[in-house]
Amino acid sequence: MLKLRIPPPLYALMIGALMWLLNQHAPLVHWIPSPWNKMGLLLMVIAFSFELWSALLFFRSHTTVNPMKPEHSKKIVTTGTYQFTRNPMYLGLLTVLSGYAIWLGAITPFLLLPLFVLLITTQQIIPEEEMLEKNFGKTYLDYKEKVRRWL
Repeated sequence: MLKLRIPPPLYALMIGALMWLLNQHAPLVHWIPSPWNKMGLLLMVIAFSFELWSALLFFRSHTTVNPMKPEHSKKIVTTGTYQFTRNPMYLGLLTVLSGYAIWLGAITPFLLLPLFVLLITTQQIIPEEEMLEKNFGKTYLDYKEKVRRWL
């Protein structure tokens, strides 16, 4: 299996490339014309800032930000963006992809967003959650009960 073997940003890049290919070769309807599609660029910048803030919270807590090695986590971060979602960095990647879809302007790229959610959930989030439950027990289970996986 690919679980915890492909870095999440690589999944985002692969989906982004597929979005571009679909937009170039099979655009359904261009429903966001220029200059309105530029709002996607703004959304991507905001989402990237959201991701950086989330990563900074890990660094401040002196725990690993490496998604390939969740077993190296030293503590559970529950402040900042982690009060609202257990996976703000993955939500940020999804939002970057959403902004990219807006920038491309056609409906077809949006069709790949659920694929990204599925891949990240099955190949990254669920294995991470299993490791965090094993390492932090009730503390993580309590956090999991209070804060949703995505939003």
